[in-house]
Amino acid sequence: MRVADAVASGRAPTTIALLEDAAERWPQREAIAFEGRRVTYAEYRARANAAAATLGAAGVGPGARVATVLPNGIDACVVTFGVHRAGAALVPLNPLYTDRELAQVLADARPAALVCDPARVDALRPLVATLPGCVLLPTHALAGTLDGPAAGDAGPGPGPQPNDVAFVQYTGGTSGRAKGVLLAHRAVVANVLQREALLPTGRDGERVLCTMPLFHSYALAMGLYLAVLCGGTLVVLRRYHPQAVLDAVRDERVTIFPGSPTIFTGLMGHPTFAATDWSRVHTCYSGSAPLPAQVLERWERAVGAPILEGYGQTEAGPVLTFNPAHGVRKPGTVGVPVPDTEVQIVEVERGEAVLPRGEIGEVRARGPQLMRGYLNLPQETAQALRDGWLYTGDLGCVDADGYLSIRDRKKDMAIVGGYNVYPREVEEVLFSHPSVSDCAAAGVPDAYRGEVIEAWVVPADPSAFDPAALAAHCEVNLARYKRPVRTHVVDRLPKTGANKTDKRALVRARADELARSIGAPQG
Repeated sequence: MRVADAVASGRAPTTIALLEDAAERWPQREAIAFEGRRVTYAEYRARANAAAATLGAAGVGPGARVATVLPNGIDACVVTFGVHRAGAALVPLNPLYTDRELAQVLADARPAALVCDPARVDALRPLVATLPGCVLLPTHALAGTLDGPAAGDAGPGPGPQPNDVAFVQYTGGTSGRAKGVLLAHRAVVANVLQREALLPTGRDGERVLCTMPLFHSYALAMGLYLAVLCGGTLVVLRRYHPQAVLDAVRDERVTIFPGSPTIFTGLMGHPTFAATDWSRVHTCYSGSAPLPAQVLERWERAVGAPILEGYGQTEAGPVLTFNPAHGVRKPGTVGVPVPDTEVQIVEVERGEAVLPRGEIGEVRARGPQLMRGYLNLPQETAQALRDGWLYTGDLGCVDADGYLSIRDRKKDMAIVGGYNVYPREVEEVLFSHPSVSDCAAAGVPDAYRGEVIEAWVVPADPSAFDPAALAAHCEVNLARYKRPVRTHVVDRLPKTGANKTDKRALVRARADELARSIGAPQG
């Protein structure tokens, strides 16, 4: 059954149905382009089925979890659908995670298998040894991958059902621990179709540039699944680099460019940006962090294609709102709800009273794309999901036309280059070093990344404090984007009346310091 037919009949398809539908309709179309390698939709489906069969032979059955630690590439795409086809839940993990970060997530997820890049096998083997029954599978041992063995005769199994969990997608937690978001196939596919209704794609060969990491919900929703739904080509970059992006736009004839404020800003500052041919690009998307209006205006003048800004979070599949492709765009807002989605602004304390248009409160939403809950966290699930509503923890307002604007965050969180960073986790790492008596971490505005993490540290012994040793400790325990870019050594931290660290005072003082340095006369 075609996906469109399945939706019309009321049957919610699974994520693997998206690929099967594309392979039936456009078998010889180019599905993935990566560093000179090309994969058609027929081959894409065959590779995913082969990967699923290998997982089944390794003991991965329906309902199991498969963690992945993979860089961007064809294998990351194939394994995603291979895990889905096997009826298992995918647990995509950031390859930049340190051993400490991976150990915490893997202990929580308890996967039946971990698929990784061959270069990570030695580093990951000790972690997998602590997980009962977990099999370590480098990609060269998995059929269907670029360097994997030939597929055997075993079939890939019955496949998933719409209510089965498709993803355990880890996102930051205010407790300092990552939380595993449970997303069912039904929710993921509903969100793909909701996005398509508000941001329709063509069916004659879209070419979608994927610069975002494929373990991230934004890259999956606005890249991998978007391309498969429209039978387009996903042009995958191993990692973001400005010149690589500009080369791909030119050489791969890109038509759709999902990005982020950090990416747009970085590209406009590159020497060859002005000479790049953007004539084929008709649409750009922005997500992951707020987009400054001046960046949007500069980009659209230079490129000639609009940036459609949206909003969401992993718990919402992830898309909640977008400025529509056909309709009124309002710069400075994140648009209107996608179809079948309600967004309300409620008072912050109890989250019950709905506020009038224009007033700022907590954003809550409901729709078919919402998560089932958090893995192993019933209390946090009950706090986030109440009476069918997802409480986002973000503060915003809705204007008279129903357009949402995000004003602040209720949670203590920073967004560094599109990644959520919870200062609590950074503080726990700092506190674990013996030279630290007290500390605080917070997000500070940054022109390039949106925000960066800065830390304030009270040394246990000021005369013996070694900043380099503390930086090395952070390097071992935190992914690069989580590490403090500056560490301020202070005698004491400001406290509130309740004797809690006053982070707002720290951030305000830092903002004043930056403003003075910018406004200081130049010698």
